[in-house]
Amino acid sequence: MGKNLFQKIIESHLVSGKMEKGEEIAIKVDQTLIQDATGTTACLEFESLGFREVKSFAVIYIDHNTVQIGFENMDDHKYLQSVAERFGIIFSKPGNGICHQVHLERFAKPGTILIGSDSHTPTAGGIGALAIGAGGLDVAIAMGGGPFYLTYPKVIKVDLKGELPPWVSAKDVILKVLSIITTKGNVGCILEYGGEGVKSLSVPDRATIANMGAETGVTTSLFPSDEVTLEFLRKQGREGDWIPLEADEDAKYDGVIEINLSELEPLIACPHSPDNVKPVREVEGIKVDQVAIGSCTNSSYRDLMTVAHILSGRVIHKDVQLGITPGSKQVLLTVERDGGLSAMIRAGARILEATCNFCIGNSFSPCSNGVSLRTSNRNFKGRSGTPNALVYLASPETAAAAALTGRITDPRRLEDIGISYRRFSLPSSFVIDDSGFIFPLPREEREKVEIYRGPNIKPIPIKNELKSSIRGVIAIKVGDKITTDHITPAGGYLKLRSNIPEYSKHVFEPIDPTFYERALRNREKGLANVILAGESYGQGSSREHAALCPMFLGVEAVIAKSIERIHLSNLINFGIVPLTLADPQDYDELEEGDEVILPSIRKDIEEGRELTKLLRIRGNREITLRLNLTERQRRALLEGGVLPLISKGGV
Repeated sequence: MGKNLFQKIIESHLVSGKMEKGEEIAIKVDQTLIQDATGTTACLEFESLGFREVKSFAVIYIDHNTVQIGFENMDDHKYLQSVAERFGIIFSKPGNGICHQVHLERFAKPGTILIGSDSHTPTAGGIGALAIGAGGLDVAIAMGGGPFYLTYPKVIKVDLKGELPPWVSAKDVILKVLSIITTKGNVGCILEYGGEGVKSLSVPDRATIANMGAETGVTTSLFPSDEVTLEFLRKQGREGDWIPLEADEDAKYDGVIEINLSELEPLIACPHSPDNVKPVREVEGIKVDQVAIGSCTNSSYRDLMTVAHILSGRVIHKDVQLGITPGSKQVLLTVERDGGLSAMIRAGARILEATCNFCIGNSFSPCSNGVSLRTSNRNFKGRSGTPNALVYLASPETAAAAALTGRITDPRRLEDIGISYRRFSLPSSFVIDDSGFIFPLPREEREKVEIYRGPNIKPIPIKNELKSSIRGVIAIKVGDKITTDHITPAGGYLKLRSNIPEYSKHVFEPIDPTFYERALRNREKGLANVILAGESYGQGSSREHAALCPMFLGVEAVIAKSIERIHLSNLINFGIVPLTLADPQDYDELEEGDEVILPSIRKDIEEGRELTKLLRIRGNREITLRLNLTERQRRALLEGGVLPLISKGGV
């Protein structure tokens, strides 16, 4: 039987476990990346685990917390740089670019496994790497040479045919995928792209699709490594990193999605979810206040040169603010060399720093009740930094059209005002400048490095082992599609990521600002806090703070209709029991404030049971819950999480 891409990569990296759907496997990790929003906790965990040096190829990127109001962010940067110098990690300085774009350019390799503490790590799937987002603790373990654990997934083939028509780009491809499979119900799946249509997509095109595949909830997205990949690597001066990697003709898949690229049209994701997708022509005419072009999804040379071509010789609409973020220093220098930068500036664009900025809501937020059209990957309510803004997601072509017209406009209409279509791909060459990296010191000099710790950097809290039973209160009841932004908001709170006690004060703040005080009162009474949620709880960012901070506040269990992959792993890593309702209708039986007991939770986990009982005191109601756990996860929960498990010699 032929093999697909995923099988070929896993076979060469398998440490333990069976390559059978639903089985937990351990895989060897070649590369790791962390960024400054998740990196401080990951590095604190790396230190607490007692590692003396990194065993994988590792890079720390400063790309999130670069708006330095107060001392906290730069303190974090100094801490991360000193950790990099002490343990032999490459350090990417602020301004060097967004981790996923830079890693794609300079380090990602076909056929390797990359684990990153950012949910958009799958961007490198565009170059043929098996790239997976994970919590910081999982990445810290991989940095130290430990394996990464993964439930063997279903592999879904996305069979691409034809070629993209004018004014349609890679962003429209992934929006089409989101319109088909949505953001729910895809846990435990991988998207593998194939078909003749793949050959018409450049590596930056493929990276855009793989990047935003994270919004579907799949584990990762994967493209073949072919002549197109080789061309990209050759222009990066890295042709030696290329290997051919394609699925066998008779490869087997667990499902197939067919997309004819030739039939696609410009698409747009409407508020407040990436899967609320419609043709642009159906929402034309909506007045736009702000346009933001960039993020790790659409900030490549191809994207920015396309925008520069559309804006060239024109001025943006008087009522629109336009911000453009290059994905990396390399992109900025290459676009400047080829004349794109001046075209954008002359049109009235604000050139923002090569960081995550507007995408994470820490800068360039929309006005009150404003409409912002963005090329980023998420439009969750409030993520932009403005709680009542309406955020739409679309391609650079559609974004540039809106910047000129002041309204959402089908970019195909640009030809009516004399703008001809031009397709950009790779430049004749990239401007290669690695001066933004600090490379590891010689081994003998590393021990002399003193790790810098500012006053905002606090130790990682550790949970006690699981008790025989959990008696507590449903501290909050939330609905479907609760993201990690809802649980631990980003934006102005990013600078608190190194200080769990302070950051915990803002848990669930976007939904219920009273949660923190209520959770403290329950904890003081000796009652555990329990979270009740609907479907796809924990969508979005990989931030482990969405588990760490609730754990600090005494959350012992999460009960949901379904829990997303990375968040479920983070809950287990920090000793919070993840439970799903055996009957989803029981969600309606439980209310915020209900006192509940999990009377036999420790015994049920010890004995490997798949079901446990919840007793609601009010009405003496018994509800059945599922324990979908591997043997390793059970051991971790019993000890109070992975850190105490490892400290006791567990794996």
